[in-house]
Amino acid sequence: MRATPSTTRVEPAALTLALAGNPNCGKTTLFNALTGSHAHVGNYPGVTVEIKTGAVRRNGADLRIVDLPGTYSLTAHSMEEVVARDYIIDQKPDVVVHIVDASNLQRHLYLTTQLLELGAPLVIALNMVDMAEQRGLTIDVAMLSGLLGVPVVPTVGTRGEGLDDLLDAAVDVARRGASAVAAQRLPEYGSELEPHVRQMAALVEAELGTPVRARWYAVKLLEDDERTGRRLAALAPQGLDRLVDEAARQRRHIESVFGDTADIILADRRYGYIAGACKEAIRRQAESRRAFSDRIDVLLTHHALGLPVFAVLMYLTFHLVFTLGELPESWIRSGFGLLAAAVGSLWSDPDALLRSLVVDGIINGVGAVLELVPYIALLFLAIAILEGTGYMARAAFVMDRFMHKIGLHGKSFIPMLIGFGCTVPAIMATRMLESRRDRLVTMLIVPFMSCGARLSIYTVFIAAFFPRAWKAPVLLSLYVIGIVAAIVAARLMRSTIFKGEAMPFVMELPPYRKPTLKGLAVHVWEPTRMYIRKAATVILAFAIVLWALTTFPRKTHFDRDYDALAVAAATIPDADLRENELRTLEAQRHQERLLHTAAGRLGRWMEPAIRPLGFDWKIGTALIGALGAKEAFVTQMSIVYAVGDDEAGRSSLRQKIVEDYDHPLVGYCIMLFCLLTAPCVATVAMIRRESGSWGWAIAQLAGMTAVAYVTTFVVYQVGSLLLP
Repeated sequence: MRATPSTTRVEPAALTLALAGNPNCGKTTLFNALTGSHAHVGNYPGVTVEIKTGAVRRNGADLRIVDLPGTYSLTAHSMEEVVARDYIIDQKPDVVVHIVDASNLQRHLYLTTQLLELGAPLVIALNMVDMAEQRGLTIDVAMLSGLLGVPVVPTVGTRGEGLDDLLDAAVDVARRGASAVAAQRLPEYGSELEPHVRQMAALVEAELGTPVRARWYAVKLLEDDERTGRRLAALAPQGLDRLVDEAARQRRHIESVFGDTADIILADRRYGYIAGACKEAIRRQAESRRAFSDRIDVLLTHHALGLPVFAVLMYLTFHLVFTLGELPESWIRSGFGLLAAAVGSLWSDPDALLRSLVVDGIINGVGAVLELVPYIALLFLAIAILEGTGYMARAAFVMDRFMHKIGLHGKSFIPMLIGFGCTVPAIMATRMLESRRDRLVTMLIVPFMSCGARLSIYTVFIAAFFPRAWKAPVLLSLYVIGIVAAIVAARLMRSTIFKGEAMPFVMELPPYRKPTLKGLAVHVWEPTRMYIRKAATVILAFAIVLWALTTFPRKTHFDRDYDALAVAAATIPDADLRENELRTLEAQRHQERLLHTAAGRLGRWMEPAIRPLGFDWKIGTALIGALGAKEAFVTQMSIVYAVGDDEAGRSSLRQKIVEDYDHPLVGYCIMLFCLLTAPCVATVAMIRRESGSWGWAIAQLAGMTAVAYVTTFVVYQVGSLLLP
């Protein structure tokens, strides 16, 4: 259950609790359960990039709970490690709650040893004890607590179990302060290494004038940690050279004795300390020699079968998205049609400017985007299920082999994966990469991923041009093309302007879990809400701008007398022919009026350049609108084809598109160009901010536009020759 305030009244105190832990330990889930926050929960490293805070009251204390970035250690190579370590050292939280996965205890306790050496007031949350029990593990909590000298509290974050006990232990440790730290048991490094550690700690204590963190600094000096050297330069500038020289001398001795680098030897001793503690505190049932997760991973992470399984799951995802999304999409489309008709009937003059703005610009424009909400929600639901079960981490593991072949860090797959939702947070997620070179390459290729905004374009054109059996394969092909384009671009950049070896990759493979309804709801609601809010703000603004461009200047004299032609058509005896002729005349009038507007003139100016791609001026104007937001492409097409709402009902955007572009090749080329062309303005701005240079942002914009043009040109020209 969620933590509740105690009825005991104690003097008020403001305490800071920092939550630390490996990725996939359930840290963010615990944070949400404690604070009621809706922070994002994922099953791969890098979800928690920025520090999140929340508040709760317990035992008379106002607790400020800080969710630190997930990190495997405090060695501080990655951005997450830097943020977590610097926060603990500089901000000095009253207690660090280290959350460990009870089913992977030995691996997760490595961070515990570093927190102990750092001298942080520590409480261990033994999370996911239910998963440990399912794997046949029995943990003696009291013994483990005694071995480490810190309180150990079993918890199940997904069910809110143990949270009250955890807060009680944290408040107790925070209030005991130095006495709680003194009770903690530090890892011993053995008869050969321990004297070196103690000698260095004594030297550090003498230079700093305090024993606080002296052992931590000593170990880091022996590990030749560069960031620690910079910290000591600020704390003890006069004695730094002496400390560095002595650490170097001792490292040489250690390496001569053990035949390996000092940092590796120290890490081995920590793992030995952990192994001893786990051997004493953990009992394994005989029938659980092989965990359920391990048995499944034989297939899902297989070197030959892993990728085909991933492809099949992605195909099924897209198939279900289209199959299940059709019905709610038709409801929303019908609802907006009825709304447009009702609002339009308020004006007696069908050509009234205000009516055109409200009906054609706002209702039809924004409605065309909101019709796609079911597809967006279903896509994110599918991704949330794959994340929640733990499969997405396996997908990243499988893709790692390919990422290294193109010269990228395996973690680069994570921002690319996030890019399927939205490019902006995907670019922000590149912060998890240690190398600036890897960061730049990854953020430059991420926009090739088919984001949710592009999905709004795909759904319109796939539904218009392709039968049901072809919908999922066509959609999957676009996603694959984006991935291939990103791979080729990365390979070219890594072999030219970004030469160098990719860094090794470590991916935590969490045990398979049953996703919680709350977690799925957060995964689906947040991006869907952002999409709807974008439609109500950015897309609405662009719809109004595009309406103005497609309305002014207004044409008052037409090349043909459409009124007279309509009167003549009204005399046609056959009702079907009569209605068809009247609709044709109205469409021709609308086209002539549109060609006279600013958008029509700009589109005609662009047409010679885009005609070899199979596009006309209408597609050209929509592409201009898509620069602001990809969804605006659909909005602009809706405005271009708006013919009002008469008694015969509103013709759908898809029907109008098919009437103008009668070959599926054209529809596919439109989607292909939108996939590969320049990203939206928000993405360009984010790349500029994260790279620190307008040069990279402009280079990407120009490069993607060129790639889109050349690729679409080849596909259309070759397709025109091969297809009837």
